[in-house]
Amino acid sequence: MPATRLEHDSLGDIAVPADALYGAQTQRAVLNFPVSGGRLPAAFIRALIQLKLAAARANARLGKVAPDTAQAIEAACRELLDGDFMQHFPLDVFQTGSGTSSNMNANEVIATLATRRLGRPVSANDHVNHGQSSNDVIPSAIHVSAGVVLAEQLLPALHHLSKVTRDKARSVHEHVKTGRTHLMDAMPVRLSQALGGWASQVDAQIARLEGLRADLAQLALGGTAVGTGVNAHPDFARLACEELTGLVRQVFRPGDDYFALMGAQDTALAVSGQLKGLAASLMKIANDLRWMNSGPLAGLGEIELEALQPGSSIMPGKVNPVIPEATTMVAAQVIGNDAAITIAGQSGNFELNVMLPLVARNLVESLELLANISRLLADKAIAGFNVRGDRLRDALSRNPILVTALNPLIGYARAAEIAKQAYREGRPIIDVADEQTTLGRAELERLLDPSRLADGEGEGGGG
Repeated sequence: MPATRLEHDSLGDIAVPADALYGAQTQRAVLNFPVSGGRLPAAFIRALIQLKLAAARANARLGKVAPDTAQAIEAACRELLDGDFMQHFPLDVFQTGSGTSSNMNANEVIATLATRRLGRPVSANDHVNHGQSSNDVIPSAIHVSAGVVLAEQLLPALHHLSKVTRDKARSVHEHVKTGRTHLMDAMPVRLSQALGGWASQVDAQIARLEGLRADLAQLALGGTAVGTGVNAHPDFARLACEELTGLVRQVFRPGDDYFALMGAQDTALAVSGQLKGLAASLMKIANDLRWMNSGPLAGLGEIELEALQPGSSIMPGKVNPVIPEATTMVAAQVIGNDAAITIAGQSGNFELNVMLPLVARNLVESLELLANISRLLADKAIAGFNVRGDRLRDALSRNPILVTALNPLIGYARAAEIAKQAYREGRPIIDVADEQTTLGRAELERLLDPSRLADGEGEGGGG
């Protein structure tokens, strides 16, 4: 049997693994919640430790924790942050809804390390958790971790995706392709216009996410148990946020209303909803790439994505659009995460939301997934695809929808008859139009020029 030691909490004694840094409350949670095997994200745990460090400094400045005790707590936090801290945080995501188990996990681990450094007991509750409650610490850690991942991972990845897409758009500007609405042939567009549309989608998502950063900067820290701030010094939240701002190099401040920040998760829900919007944008881009790459013979075959790996265990030579496919799966996961966060967001019972660990896990996961896939989509799909100009030109030459450009001159009904004849006979639209109108070949070549039409130089018509 593994070696154990006895630890004590308000419920009594319990055996804890001898080499574990955590104590009784963490061990009870280990035993109580063997649910998924999934732990809270490292970014969230890092934020939790940083909050404890900032709290120790604030309490020392306020004279609420002895300077040497606070220094030991800070040293313990730094030791964790500089090492493989996740090994000390074994708890399942699906635990007590306040995240009390994870808060005490942090308190106990930090207290153990601080005690070793100080040479006398450092209390998980009275020292590490002084002026705090799980009920304000865990919502604060959600905001801090989401704010950090958003600023340091997702937003830079989206800026990269936008730049790569616009650079690619410039490089393929000469290529004109058949536009499609309802998946059916439509008027021509430049390939650069299609990619520019993608980049604009990404840019709009960046702007919306940037707008949520100020809300994430508001922390519940200082509200303690129910939002009234009981057992916390009046200046604790302000000083702790000052210290945290220096540690994380992002601005954080006490929230405008602790009751809203603790009883609800509206900011997390807003961020998640915006991530869902981003997921939908990326799915559209990925699916456009898949359709354009389809074939190479029986599909559209307009572009060739980079061949990254064999596509079949049975069909030699097959290559699949693996990065766009991974993107669509990430998008589906993010949308699912948002559905769970939506349910969690309305689970605030009076003064406390009781699905906080779920919100923490899903929100950070969505941020990280989108950051990672955005870079892959940019670098391994958009940046390197080749244009099959011959296929684009061939499809355009046989596209009867080009007759739309003749509407102002011959009328919709007559143009429709010309289009139907071209479809029926499988002939270029210009040949049929030359036979059925008196416009002349040279004028038809000008009117039906795909590049001219893609640049908006048609001579009229609406709808």
